[in-house]
Amino acid sequence: MKLIWSPETATKAYIDTVQLCQLYQDSGVAELISAMAAGWNAKLIVETWAQGGVITTSIGLSIASKHACGRHVCIVPDEDARAEYMEAMSKAGMSPEVIVGEPEEVLGGETSTSPSPSPSPSPSPSSSSTSPSLLVGIDFLVVDCQRRDFARVLRLAKLSQKGAVLVCKNASSLKGTATFRWRSVLDGGYRVVRTAFLPVGKGLDIAHIGSTVVVVNGGGGSAGVVNSNKGGRRRWIKHVDQNSGEEHVIRT
Repeated sequence: MKLIWSPETATKAYIDTVQLCQLYQDSGVAELISAMAAGWNAKLIVETWAQGGVITTSIGLSIASKHACGRHVCIVPDEDARAEYMEAMSKAGMSPEVIVGEPEEVLGGETSTSPSPSPSPSPSPSSSSTSPSLLVGIDFLVVDCQRRDFARVLRLAKLSQKGAVLVCKNASSLKGTATFRWRSVLDGGYRVVRTAFLPVGKGLDIAHIGSTVVVVNGGGGSAGVVNSNKGGRRRWIKHVDQNSGEEHVIRT
């Protein structure tokens, strides 16, 4: 299987995000990312967030998860960030799943999920949490290029066999430099189908990862992963930046 594009779902998520984010007077990146996540019917959407970060992208991802009937999980570094994030999302009527921990540790499986000998305190009623071990098969991942560890986060992510869409926001600082290459960042088991840099907001660097097929040796040997080379018809999205009025036509 592979991710299947749904223009109807993308349109619904786009419109809903535009309407809600207008209240924050901050639109552009959020609705575009929301449309992509919903349009690709992402069942597991993961993002990283830190204190002081823009909340509109998170709102867009939550809207996308509802339209795609999927999960939206946010990784925050500490309890202070979790409290700030949950408060902001609650005001927008959203309640995503939250994991506290450094993103590279959570995605790399270094965060312990075994029960503690002593009883742990119950989570706050205003928060939602999930186990890091469940973040396998990510369909849509959003990271912030302003974090020094964002490349390691991308490398450690356990992506879906159906393929995935990876988004680096605040990517303008990377444009024109030789410090970041998608194929050098990702694990060798993943195939980068196409990449694009969009001059929306502070820049979005996007990579589409191809689907994979698990092949099991009939004689009981080890399983392997083969990249699927089946090409699909490319699709177009028209996006109008609400702040500048610029129109962007994006091929996906």
